[in-house]
Amino acid sequence: MPANEPEAWEYTLYIPHDPRAVPVCRRTLRLILTIHGLIRLVDTAELVGAELVSNSVRHTAGPAALRVRWSAGVLRIGAWDADPAPPDPPEKWERLGGAEEEGRGLALVRACADVWGWQPLSRDGRRGKYVWCDLAAA
Repeated sequence: MPANEPEAWEYTLYIPHDPRAVPVCRRTLRLILTIHGLIRLVDTAELVGAELVSNSVRHTAGPAALRVRWSAGVLRIGAWDADPAPPDPPEKWERLGGAEEEGRGLALVRACADVWGWQPLSRDGRRGKYVWCDLAAA
C-alpha cells in the first residue's frame, strides 16, 4: 500500500425511522471522509449516501443504518433497513420526467457510483436488506 493510501476502516451509524436522520447521515459522512483525507469523494458520497438513507427512511417502517467502509481504494456506502423486499430497479436517467421528484434516488446512485447492488441481510434478529454502492478513489 502506498504511503499516502489510507488504511482500511469502517463506520456504522444506526438511525431511527425519522426524516431528520438524512441530514445527520450526510453531515456524518462528510466528517468521516474529511477526517480520513478523502475530501475529493465528499460531494458524490454525500449525494449517494443521502439517497440510500432517504430510501430507507421513506419506504420502510423500522430503524435503519448507514455503513461506510474504505478498503483498497474503494469507498462503499450502504444503507440497511428492516424491509426485506428488494428495492425497485432504478429507471434509466433519460426516462425520468423533468418535473418528477419521485423515483430518482437509485437512478442517481447508479449514475454516480461505479457499481451498486443490494442483498438480503439480518441484523439483531430482524430481516431486512442492505443497499450499497462503491466509489473508486481514482
